[in-house]
Amino acid sequence: MWLTSIKPATGRADLTLYRRGVADVLAEVAGRRGANDPLAAEAVLARRLGDPEIAAVLSATPAGLLGAAGQLAARIRSYQPAAGSPAGLTALIRSCLLAQIDAMWWGNTPTYATDATVRRAADLVELEPLRLAGRLGFRYRRQAETRLARAARRVWPDPTPRVPGLRLSYARPEVVALLNQISGELTSAAPLDMPVLWVTSLVRSVAHQHHLRSVSQSAMLPSSHCAGYAMDIEVSWSPRFDARRVLQGLLLDRQDRGDIAVIDSEQGWHLCISPAATASLRRAYEAGAAG
Repeated sequence: MWLTSIKPATGRADLTLYRRGVADVLAEVAGRRGANDPLAAEAVLARRLGDPEIAAVLSATPAGLLGAAGQLAARIRSYQPAAGSPAGLTALIRSCLLAQIDAMWWGNTPTYATDATVRRAADLVELEPLRLAGRLGFRYRRQAETRLARAARRVWPDPTPRVPGLRLSYARPEVVALLNQISGELTSAAPLDMPVLWVTSLVRSVAHQHHLRSVSQSAMLPSSHCAGYAMDIEVSWSPRFDARRVLQGLLLDRQDRGDIAVIDSEQGWHLCISPAATASLRRAYEAGAAG
């Protein structure tokens, strides 16, 4: 089996080199008999996951290099092309590899087992009271909970993003501070009529993540959402503005500074807070609360 030929790394993970290595792997996968051939993809990964820049990150995850490689191999073997989806196998591999940064950072952090656990968590804050107090610089919508509400959203025009909404409107204080900062930077860098920052997903329970995994190949386990340090934001909902370019630039600047890791897609971007950024973000949240 090809997994046994991969040797764990001993060097320190360099995320810039890792992302370059992932890009090289994806280019090779895409060039091998098409981007939707699992056998060709496995052949590439058999040779490339042991590269020092890639092995350093995978070795630092809770599963270790062989465990992470095994999980990726299993995802590839179970891959099924989605009807009408242009993403394909290469996008799945990309998401899985970039998600290893999240796992390296937060894979050993306790998670929230159920939705009830999220609601009772002392280390999370509820967004609605913050919104009503004017302390949120970003917007979100709650998930429609009734059939009538879901039908109404489909029928009536809505100037907001067409997304399901938050199942649970809770977040870590550090996440609130980060989103407020990004929203403020977006407002400063953009025209006065630029749309505000829209958040589409925050903390999730492990139970709900298992459900998402059952209906979507892109849902990851373990997930930094279940530890409370990840969020998804909309980047393309308003074509009338240049919000996408401005927002993407702000996010990539933050990634270059080491504050976050991003996984980008056409519609929404996944963000994960770096452990190195948590202390300053907590201070920013507490300063806002005091103010």
